[in-house]
Amino acid sequence: MNDSANGAAMLTARGLRKSYVMGSRTLDVLRGIDLIVNRGEFLALRGASGAGKSTLLHLLGGLDLPNQGEILFDGVNLLQLSSNALAQLRNARVGFIFQAYHLLPELSALENVLLPARMARMAPEAAETRARELLDRVGLAQRAEHRPYELSGGEQQRVAIARALINQPDLILADEPTGNLDSHTGGEIIHLLGALRDEGRATLLIATHDANIAARAPRVIELVDGQLAP
Repeated sequence: MNDSANGAAMLTARGLRKSYVMGSRTLDVLRGIDLIVNRGEFLALRGASGAGKSTLLHLLGGLDLPNQGEILFDGVNLLQLSSNALAQLRNARVGFIFQAYHLLPELSALENVLLPARMARMAPEAAETRARELLDRVGLAQRAEHRPYELSGGEQQRVAIARALINQPDLILADEPTGNLDSHTGGEIIHLLGALRDEGRATLLIATHDANIAARAPRVIELVDGQLAP
């Protein structure tokens, strides 16, 4: 697969601006972002903490909406979708991997992975088969019944990766996926993400402040003070 492009844009962002009101002041997080992400691409979004990486990922994945600008997902303007349609698109086509994992503590690893499939109303037997296959793929077949507190940070991140892939998303958004891990485990996670992305022919966008992690991507862009560096 050609990582730089394979002929079609999956995501197109134009003039994105995002600000938050904090008491008497307004915090401008994104200050006019123009970005094209091609289908099948592996892209790293690099920037210091507070540069706006998480905010941009949330906008691109439809978790939040900009104050100005537009986002096209395969030609569909996310800002024109109803909240229900946006939720359905996220569940069916986008896999989110968060730095803080966001696993439900009362559920086992298997049950956490199954959550998006249940929301998508996948047939129960097919969903469990796929969930177990994914846990095996990330090296956690023997830990499927363990709860998050019984797993290491690296294992929890692997569960989060399996959960993000359960619905075979077209787009994988990973927000500082190695931020809580040691360098060796972090390297393994990035290698795993790349391999799984290749197998599923998905588009992968990783936000990171780590230059070594970013260097693994064929294309790297930098976010500085809410703007993409030229």
